[in-house]
Amino acid sequence: MACTSCSTSDGGAPKGCKNNGTCGTDSCNKLTVFDWLSNMSPSNGEAIFDCVEVRFKNGRKEFFRNSEKLTLSIGDIVATVASPGHDIGIVTLTGELVKIQMKKKGVNHESNEVPKIYRKASQKDIDIWSAAREREEPMKVRARELAIQHKLEMKISDIEFQGDGSKATFYYTANDRVDFRLLIKDFAKEFSTRVEMKQVGFRQEAARLGGIGSCGRELCCSTWLTDFRSVNTSAARYQQLSLNPQKLAGQCGKLKCCLNYELDTYMDALKDFPDYDTKLVTEKGDAICQKQDIFKGLMWFAYTNNFANWHVLKIDQVKEIIAENKQKNKVSSLEDFAIEVTLEPEKDFNNAMGQESLTRFDQPKRKKKPNRKRKPTENAIVANAPKPQANTNINAPKAGGGNPNKPNKPNNNKPNNSNKPNNNSNEKKQGEPRKPIIITKNENKK
Repeated sequence: MACTSCSTSDGGAPKGCKNNGTCGTDSCNKLTVFDWLSNMSPSNGEAIFDCVEVRFKNGRKEFFRNSEKLTLSIGDIVATVASPGHDIGIVTLTGELVKIQMKKKGVNHESNEVPKIYRKASQKDIDIWSAAREREEPMKVRARELAIQHKLEMKISDIEFQGDGSKATFYYTANDRVDFRLLIKDFAKEFSTRVEMKQVGFRQEAARLGGIGSCGRELCCSTWLTDFRSVNTSAARYQQLSLNPQKLAGQCGKLKCCLNYELDTYMDALKDFPDYDTKLVTEKGDAICQKQDIFKGLMWFAYTNNFANWHVLKIDQVKEIIAENKQKNKVSSLEDFAIEVTLEPEKDFNNAMGQESLTRFDQPKRKKKPNRKRKPTENAIVANAPKPQANTNINAPKAGGGNPNKPNKPNNNKPNNSNKPNNNSNEKKQGEPRKPIIITKNENKK
């Protein structure tokens, strides 16, 4: 879901409303609620439920009573009771769904302790609230520097200003108790405001800051998860996951909340399985379970003296062996009950066009030609060689026959072919050095 200002730009990239969590339609924020009863009016003239749900920074939600009978709808900015002064929030839910949420959170809607709403926020209230929100980021950087100067083992994760700007709440995380009395004095002196320190857990910190999980989606705690249930390593054991803390831990450093999502399904499926620590007694020796497959109903067993060979048994066969062992009877061996595992033929896909090759765009490497070093006398050209004598016999006949009285025309462009070596007649033996090539010019002119 997104507001009308969050549509994509011309290039396809998300434009974003850039309202920093104060979007008027309240549909592009974290923990957004859909009111599926908004089109239904109360029956028999019943009054609308007088409590509303108001959201503050980073998904913090509280319930307030609409004692002034204001006409409120989702997305309205209201001024609520705070200590001291007043706070500014956005209405996220109204009507009968608020009663369901209060019952779910354990809040008594009939109690007088429910705070009330003063009024709808004016433009002046919104300006003060926006100015206070802009001060939070530079204050967080300076607050971390002061905490480092005091050498306190704590991390300032976030700062939240009250709507009227009279108080700032510093959220921090720490492993142990921290004495920050001197730090509060420096905060009050540096920022000139009331300071409140509130410690949060590592999961709450991840929910406030948000991020992308290892699955490639936004964190569940920052989008839709509202309560944090304890996650134990037994949840990973029941699902037969490797106890690798780098894979099982989330951004908060604790075990991932998603380990509990499918745990109930695994627990229901494991009810029909024998205990994982079950030991089968045979004549060949005792066998211990090595692996389970709850979807196929199979168990792998191996002898204690030979852990390399595993034998696959069905659940019914394992229960039959356990029943025999309870009667103090030993079965002959596991091989009598084991299932023959047939290997499925591998699917061979034709790679006709080479789409799966990672190096199909690389240029082929050219083979290096062997470097044959020649002797310097082979390709030498004698430039200053003596020129041969010109043919002065004008009346000499041509080689192909012709008029002996007509003189031959001189050829000024081409060299004299008579001086070219004859390859057929001048074949050299192997091992003999080649003669130098002599370049001559024909000087026979009229």
